[in-house]
Formats: sequence, C-alpha cells, structure tokens
Amino acid sequence: MSGIGFPAFLLLGALGGLGFPALLVLFMVLFAIGTMALWIWMLVDCATKESDTGNNKIVWILVIALAHFIGALIYLFVRRPQRIAELGR
Repeated sequence: MSGIGFPAFLLLGALGGLGFPALLVLFMVLFAIGTMALWIWMLVDCATKESDTGNNKIVWILVIALAHFIGALIYLFVRRPQRIAELGR
C-alpha cells in the first residue's frame, strides 16, 4: 500500500474482484447512460432554442431523433456553434 493512495487502493480492491467481463459490462452501461443523456440534452436544446423560421428546427429534431448518438454529436459540433453565433442562445 506504499505507492498508492488510500481511496485508489479501496477502488482497486473493490473492482479488482469483479473480473474483466463485469468491468466491461459496467463500462458499457455507463457509456449507454452517457450517450442517452447527451441525446436527450441535444434534443431538448434543439427543441427549445432553435429558431422557428423555416424548417431548421424540424429537420434537426429529426436528425437527432433518428440518428440517435451520431445525430446528437453532429448537432453538438456542427449546428449548435452556428446557432449560438447567429442567435446568441
């Protein structure tokens, strides 16, 4: 226990007994929860802050809803910065 801090030692001890398959399942569950949270955040952000002129809002909601995680990432990195620059929100 000399080179490792006490909280890290407890964490390694607690997770060390799970084995690789259990850690992989844990990682996959946490990743799925994170992607779902991002998807919901981008969907709500688009629905509440996108301008109502034209079909932008409807198209982006469809892209996010149908492409799920990939659509949310596209909206986050492509459209959201443009919208913030244009509308300031």
